[in-house]
Order: sequence, then structure tokens, then C-alpha cells
Amino acid sequence: MSHLSSVLMKLKKNRMLLIISIITIILNTLTFYGQVLQTAHAQPTINDPNLSAEAVVTGLSFPTSMAFLDENNILILEKEGSVRLVSNGVLQDTPVLQIPVNSQNERGLLGVEVVDESNITAGTAPNSVSMQSTVFLYFTEAGGGGGENGELRNRVYKYQWNGQSLVNPTLILDLPTGPGTNHQGGKLVIGPDGYLYGIIGELQREGQLQNIQGGPNPDDSGVIFRVNPQDGSAAADNPFQGDPLNRYFAYGVRNSFGMAFDPITGILWDTENGEESYDEINIVNPGFNSGWKAVMGPISAAGISENDLVQFPGSNYADPVFSWVESFGITDIEFLNSQKLGQRYANNIFVGDITQGNLYFFEVNENRNGLNFNTQSHPGLSDLVADTDDESSSIILGTGFTGITNIETGPDGFLYVLTHDRETGDGNLYRIVLGASGGAPDTTTAPPIIEETPPEEDEGDENEEDGGEEE
Repeated sequence: MSHLSSVLMKLKKNRMLLIISIITIILNTLTFYGQVLQTAHAQPTINDPNLSAEAVVTGLSFPTSMAFLDENNILILEKEGSVRLVSNGVLQDTPVLQIPVNSQNERGLLGVEVVDESNITAGTAPNSVSMQSTVFLYFTEAGGGGGENGELRNRVYKYQWNGQSLVNPTLILDLPTGPGTNHQGGKLVIGPDGYLYGIIGELQREGQLQNIQGGPNPDDSGVIFRVNPQDGSAAADNPFQGDPLNRYFAYGVRNSFGMAFDPITGILWDTENGEESYDEINIVNPGFNSGWKAVMGPISAAGISENDLVQFPGSNYADPVFSWVESFGITDIEFLNSQKLGQRYANNIFVGDITQGNLYFFEVNENRNGLNFNTQSHPGLSDLVADTDDESSSIILGTGFTGITNIETGPDGFLYVLTHDRETGDGNLYRIVLGASGGAPDTTTAPPIIEETPPEEDEGDENEEDGGEEE
């Protein structure tokens, strides 16, 4: 009898151990998948209780840039060559255009701009977009579209949007791609003057445009173009003379993923990536020499003077209005041309980065020729340089965006943020809105929204890896 009892006790004990093991496995499995799901659906955090980030579109692949066709339709570029349409908040299954591109490292389908075809005359301010919109695309063209001897080229084409697809491509700019596969630039914007501005990185070249005294002649690398959007010809009042300088608005740019015009002054600002340090925000006046490869960040930190730079007639150097000592791969820049988020944010600056997924916020000073930092909330930034983690954190408005590639003011007046994961390519589009708590907009004094008035018409190592965006 005692033997039978012993056997039964062992069986109960083993069954209990088995049950405990099964429960442990189930709990561990639920915990693992719970973490995966939480990560997959994690929402960015905004450090203002009155604001929140909501997902507009998911399921994108390496999205690089976007442009609004109208209040209901958005074009989103995917690095591998797809132009996607988001219509009434829904990502359409079929791309409106599929482009053969070379997408090695930072090459690919990179930049887009949209403007009304009926008002695309250089020297006049563009109006809102219509069904007959013109769409500009910047991409590294593959296949039969290369240059002589099969050479790859970065190209800017002009297309017509007919309401369903992009048609009638016309070549506007034909640009180099190498020797480096990084630093391709790609952002495009139509200025308040009606001209097309486009930026290309230095492609890891070392010439006069990179401030190398006695280096190779200007070669369309590391510059901002300002050209007629109809045919790519130079703007008549560009700051430099002679081909190819006459197409340039600025030079000495290492690489950039962001340009934006101040909606109050009409002046161009850009971002720029440092090699290992000194990402920058710059005001780009006509003839601007950004300083690379001689300087990144304040020129005083480089131990040189402006006399050490290559100076073309009409050029000018200026320090960044802000820089980070540590390079985070700063990407796009946007002025929120709206009061939908409150006076604090109206006409002020938002900037993103690709490596940390941070959204930064800056207030423009009263003269709109620099940035304003409160000594209490931004201690240490009076030198216009973020030297420490604490100083960088003090200008962060949002976190958890994975990697930001583009920021735009939408037709609804809210801020749109395009993101992707650099490893997987998983991309999302978010919108920054007033928080669900119903918080009232911040009424802190800020410059009023002013409608723009049209101006008067007037006659390296190929395998180098950046902290910057992998596009």
C-alpha cells in the first residue's frame, strides 16, 4: 500500500512540475510577443502635454520624402524607386510611378517637390496645387538612363500629375553620382521667387567646391542649385558668373537632407551633416560658402580663417546659426507655416535626425536672423552649440520616431513627420496635432502668419558610412 502511495505521489509531483513548466513557457511566450507588438506599435512621445503624434500611414519601405498634391492626397517616395500615393489617409496598393534607380547606400529616389503648372514661371511666387500639378523628382537613375559609358547619374525630372499618374518626364538637371555612394543630397524646393532649388552632397570629392585650394574645377558637387523650373537653366540673378558656377546659389556643402524657406522673410535655411561632429543649421544667403571641407561648426573651432577658404567672386561665409558637437545625422528642417499648434510653434523651426529619431524645436529670434534660447530652459546654448547630452536634450520636442527623413506643414496646418527604421526600412507617416486631452493651443507670443508677396521680376571613400541618413 505504501509503495502505491509513493507512486501516486511521484505522479502528482511530476504532473505539477509539467503544469508549472507549461505555464512558464506560455508566460514567457506572451511576454516576448507582447514586447514585439509593443515595439511594433510604439507611438512617438511629444514633450508638450497639449500635443500628440498620431499615425497617418504605416507599411512604407524606406520612405525618403513627401509632398502634398492637395489636402487629400500625398506623394511619398520610397528609396528603392516607388512613388506611392496616400489618398484620403489610405496608402494605395499600386505605385503611381516605378522608377529604376540605383539605391546603394545613400543613392536612390530621394527628393520631390510639387507646384501648380499654371504658375511655375520663374520669378513669380507659386500658388496652391491643382489637378494639373508639376512634380519634380530627384533620383539616381539606373538602367538605360545613365550617362556616357554607362555612368550612373543623379537626375532631376519634371513630370505632370494628371490626377492618377505621373506622365511626360522632362530632364531638368543632370548631375554626377560619385565616386562616393554617400552624400547624394536630393532635397528639392520651389522658392518664393518661383525658382527650383536643389541640393547635392559633395559625393566624397575634393575640389574647389570643397574649399580645396588648387583642387579640381567646379563640378556640380556639394552645392545648392537655383534654376529655372521649366528647363534647368541658371537664374539670371544668381550670385556667381560663368558655367557651371552660374547655376549655384551656395557651395561648400558636405551633405544635406533639409532645406526650407522662412515664410516670413523668404530666406533659405538648410541643415548639414558633419563627418563625425558638428551637424549644422545654416542661413543660406546668396553666394553662401558653407565651409566644407575646411570647416564644420563654428570656424573658430577649426583653427582657420575665412582667408583659408576657396572664395569665388560673390561668395560669403557665415557660421552656422546652430550646431551639435556630436553628429546625430540631422535631416530635414521645416518652418510650421500655421497657427494650428498654437502661437509658440507658428513660423518656428522643427528639425529631425535619422539616428536617434528625435524631433527638435527652435524659436527664431525677433529679427529672424538666428535662434532664440531662454537661459533657464536652455542653459549652455548661448554659444549656439550643443556640447553635451543635456544641452541636446533641452531642444528635443519629440522622441521615438525611429529615424526622421522629412517634415512638412500639411494643408490642414498640422505638422507631418515621415520616418523609417534604418535597418528594416519599416516606415510610417505621423501627424503632430493637439493632444487628445483637448489642451488649448499655447498662446505664447509668436510672429503672425504673413502671406508671401510675390517679388518683382528681374532681368572620397566610396564605402564611408555617415551618421546621416542612409539614402
